[in-house]
Amino acid sequence: MAWFKGAKASGPKRINPATKGGLLRRMVRAKFDAATTNDANRRHWASADSLSADAAASPQVRRTLRNRARYETANNAYARGIVLTLANDVVGTGPRLQMLTDDAEANAVIESAFASWCKAIGLPEKLRAMRMARAESGEVFGILASNPSLDTPVTLDIRLVEADQVATPTVDSLRNNSIDGVVFDSFGNPVEYHVLRRHPGDSGAATRFSLSDEFDRVPAESVIHYFRADRPGQHRGIPDITPALPLFAQLRRYTLAVLGAAETAADFAGILYTDAPASGEADAVEPMDAIELEARALLTMPGGWRMEQMRAEQPSTSYAEFKHEILNEIARCLNMPFNVAAGNSSGYNFASGKLDHQVYFKSIRVEQEHIGRAVLDRLLAAFLREAVLVSGLLPLRTRTLVATGDLPSHQWFWDGQSEVDPLKEAKAQATHLTNHTTTLAWEYARQGRDWESELRQRAKETSLMAELGLTTEEAQPALNRTGGKDAEDDDE
Repeated sequence: MAWFKGAKASGPKRINPATKGGLLRRMVRAKFDAATTNDANRRHWASADSLSADAAASPQVRRTLRNRARYETANNAYARGIVLTLANDVVGTGPRLQMLTDDAEANAVIESAFASWCKAIGLPEKLRAMRMARAESGEVFGILASNPSLDTPVTLDIRLVEADQVATPTVDSLRNNSIDGVVFDSFGNPVEYHVLRRHPGDSGAATRFSLSDEFDRVPAESVIHYFRADRPGQHRGIPDITPALPLFAQLRRYTLAVLGAAETAADFAGILYTDAPASGEADAVEPMDAIELEARALLTMPGGWRMEQMRAEQPSTSYAEFKHEILNEIARCLNMPFNVAAGNSSGYNFASGKLDHQVYFKSIRVEQEHIGRAVLDRLLAAFLREAVLVSGLLPLRTRTLVATGDLPSHQWFWDGQSEVDPLKEAKAQATHLTNHTTTLAWEYARQGRDWESELRQRAKETSLMAELGLTTEEAQPALNRTGGKDAEDDDE
């Protein structure tokens, strides 16, 4: 044992990594400043939580946000204008259907029948109402049902329902596969929706409460749920203008405060001042006493007193700048430029206005694609299923295709965006077509038109013009070769 202990003591010594090389090494611990909580930021992050998407958007939270968003939209002119502008820019006069099957005759029949049906049910108006509801309520529901009053072969209609009316006020709402009126299967697909028969805000709705007939169970095949999911696992929507609600309130309070200050200053024609001490020789004047002033009259002041007019300091020079910055921040959550939100482009030039609109128009295209996939495709499939049942409405080949459950190939056209300088845009289109970097289909689609229909119409017009002996003279734009102001504007 003595030999073993000696051999162990004389063996190689284990070196501590922390003191390798004779130097003391410190343990490095990486961290994020944003994750640090201290006295300076504790109150700022007090409301941060780790709730899930559905728990954060609980029924109580969504109800509060809806009520406040609707209040601001109803009482704030800027909020109302922003929501209306957004709906008009996204939907416009309504979408137009173009079928892309190989049967040209069937395509024309379906397009014509669908356009007549859309006009009968007022689809553009309903789509604009859906987009406005998503902005101020977060979501909207459309129920597909038969409407015998329609004067069309297809009596299918869509009935819009507000988010307040989709809920489960019974113990069924406590099930794990139910989220406030929406029941899901094991894969997360909606199975049915619980729609209250009366809106919770209707007069007398609370007094007519009955557990036996308070809501209807509508299958998911008959319901269109239009909302934007901002987080994974989110099943109900919140208003698009939620981040801007405090800003809308600040904008209104500031405007009212400035107006109140200006009115207060205008209420007083002048104020009497004295430099004499309290026990001085100035004549006695009753505090806050009102003195009537006669127009174009010479007045004398009491001894030791002088009069000065109120200085109108409201609105201040920063009033317009404050409103500009607030509106710019409000519109940012909707990807809307300031001049569109404010309806004022006085501070813009051509280049900055066009650059800002590029981001806005891109968001519009994203919105239109979402509506096409979530709403219009569902409506087209339901329309075709109903149209198959109408004798002689659709061609036999199309009826067979629809019977298999497949949705025929198609695309949606929307209103085109107007250009600030049509001449420059026309030159750019001609150059792209000459270089084969674009197509007529794409250029017409940007204007919300069907290229096949437009070319056929143009062929009819040129044929009739030739028959009548009319000619079309190509007008070339005059080039300014003097290098004057017009040439400089074109270069700019």
